[in-house]
Amino acid sequence: MGQFTFVEMWHSMGLLAKTVFVTLLIFSVWSLAVGIERYFFYKRTQKQSSLFLKMVEKYLSEGKMEEAIELAKNKKFKDSHVAQVLYAGLQELTSQEAMGASYEEKIESAKRAIERARVMRIEKLKRGMTILATVGATAPFVGLFGTVFGIINAFQGMAATGSGGIGAVAAGIAEALVTTGTGIGVAIPAVWFFNLFTARIEIFTNEMGNAASELIDFFIKKHGK
Repeated sequence: MGQFTFVEMWHSMGLLAKTVFVTLLIFSVWSLAVGIERYFFYKRTQKQSSLFLKMVEKYLSEGKMEEAIELAKNKKFKDSHVAQVLYAGLQELTSQEAMGASYEEKIESAKRAIERARVMRIEKLKRGMTILATVGATAPFVGLFGTVFGIINAFQGMAATGSGGIGAVAAGIAEALVTTGTGIGVAIPAVWFFNLFTARIEIFTNEMGNAASELIDFFIKKHGK
């Protein structure tokens, strides 16, 4: 008996099975593209933030507000989550000082500006996560959908020909199980990326919170002096 190759299975697949397989292939390319783009974006974000923190701490310790603001809005730190949050706080504090606001008003205004910037940055960090979650959760079921109908077709074919035994339906079942295997194969990297990136986003969120707290503490100590 000759080998039942993938090419032969493809040609023997019904329209529904082929549609499911192509759909899963699109899901795979889509989730991998998102995963790779997010991986390099987070890597760039982390690198820029680490460099920014080293530089901005020096300016703040010397009381150089304008230099710190200019550094935060520098294009080379445009992907830094910490730079964007601190820029919002620094900008608001400077603006409030120019308007002659009270100490309490300056601090409260800075906190609100920081929180707005933090929320916006988290949304940007989460971009593409819905795609990964959807692919990871639905791909196995899409594959199973194709398998169920593939097996039904295999048994219908056996009933139509009147032949019995496992040999009569083996090829049809093998063809049907391809979609389940493909669905699982598509879901695994999507789930892996989702879990990895969720942990990274949590770390970035904590870093933004810590940086914001340190900035407010800095101005409280500065006011005390």
